[in-house]
Amino acid sequence: MSHKPRKTIRQLVQEYFQQHPNQDLEHGPVVDWVTEQWMLQGSKTPPRDPWRTMRKLHQEGWLIKVRKGVYRYDPETAGKIALDDFTPEQKQIILERDNYRCVICGKGKADGVELHVDHIKPRHLGGQSVVENGQTLCAQCNFRKKVYKQTETGKRMFIRLLELAEREGDEKTARFCKAVLKVYEEHGVNDHIRWED
Repeated sequence: MSHKPRKTIRQLVQEYFQQHPNQDLEHGPVVDWVTEQWMLQGSKTPPRDPWRTMRKLHQEGWLIKVRKGVYRYDPETAGKIALDDFTPEQKQIILERDNYRCVICGKGKADGVELHVDHIKPRHLGGQSVVENGQTLCAQCNFRKKVYKQTETGKRMFIRLLELAEREGDEKTARFCKAVLKVYEEHGVNDHIRWED
């Protein structure tokens, strides 16, 4: 007896958007539909993070992010952004312009580091694959750039929580927030986001 192959979370998300082309869709109903279909396939547990799949599809250029939590599938452009990367010729120009050195730490191949050509403004935020939007980063600084970007939201949250705790007279929470923010300072993470002790 043959069993129908199960669809992946990605396949289900894509199927839903393909059934609703050129519509601005909030992620909630998409997650509900994907979960229902996933469970109908015989799974005993709900699918893990379908919204992350949507975010990934957006980063790959398959979905358009209209605003936070709202995506659109356009059959005419789906997947074309993912192909919009630096050409080998552009990469060579950028590497030569930056003297084959990381623009953050200054290390180059002679120092035994791997060099990447990075989008200054990321593609998923509208950054184009043009020489002016490219920079040379070593693998470590490129990794740090991605990680530190994710920590910005956390730092802003602790600043807001500290302000609220001080307004409410919650000294315990205020001390906790200050301790966390001092760790950011000690390690020089997200220094562009300022807070006053």
